[in-house]
Amino acid sequence: MNKNLFATVLTYPAPSSNYRGESEENRTVLQKIAQGKQEYTVISPESMRNALREMLAKTDLPCNRKRLHDQDQLAVEFKEFPNAEKYADDFLFGFMVADNDAIKKNKGLPSKRDSVLRMNMAVALTPYRFDATFHQSPLNAGASPWKNASTSALLHREVAHTAYQYPFALAYSDCKAQPEWTKALLNAIAQLSDVAGGHARSYYEMAPKSIVARLTPSLVAGYNTYGFDDQGNFVDLVRINENDLPANEFWIGGELARSMDTTQKEQLAQAGVTFYDNPQTLLAGLAEAFLKSEAA
Repeated sequence: MNKNLFATVLTYPAPSSNYRGESEENRTVLQKIAQGKQEYTVISPESMRNALREMLAKTDLPCNRKRLHDQDQLAVEFKEFPNAEKYADDFLFGFMVADNDAIKKNKGLPSKRDSVLRMNMAVALTPYRFDATFHQSPLNAGASPWKNASTSALLHREVAHTAYQYPFALAYSDCKAQPEWTKALLNAIAQLSDVAGGHARSYYEMAPKSIVARLTPSLVAGYNTYGFDDQGNFVDLVRINENDLPANEFWIGGELARSMDTTQKEQLAQAGVTFYDNPQTLLAGLAEAFLKSEAA
């Protein structure tokens, strides 16, 4: 059986105005979901995947799609019809072509492909507290050759100070055809930043502060993939034992590894858990282990 990789990333906490909805009366609204009686801000997997695309393009991997910034709406441009054998972004993120004329002209190529990378939305660790900031947008006056409005404007922006957690998954059977592209993807996740949506301009790193990963023949993660609590602890680690979750399949890195109780860490390490103090180093080692072999 082939190995599958499941991981949950916890970011560092910071002020965030990422992934805002469209403005209404100069008010930019953070997108949220409800958990129980509380609302938590979220960042979409689409915005993270877009940032990963742009990071991979900057590493000179062959990429088919690029963002166009000179259009009057959100727009992208493809060099040619999608080809997962030729382009890393087509291979890793998938595509769908609905243009029948283009499909007919490229009969030898598939018109759709699932994403190799599976991600779910990033969810804040702490509830939204109705925080907001106000900014004055000045009147563009005098001899300016252009004016956006006839008066200055007060801008109302919702903000949150929180960390986010998000899961991702990869299957060896999907990735084995392009191991170097897959390694580049995991390296990009290790350094993920510049994630923004809906015209957000804030800088918020989505790279891991802590990470819990499982390399396993199982088809499901088998643990809570949103398992970090608001203190940065991962509760399901208590399930790692001979009767529940196999220790030799787990990798723990970052702040969670550095701050863990010494006795607990020694017990887990002796049982077979792999520890890395640095999450970027963990993902590099995990990429090698994931791609070089198959489960026994």
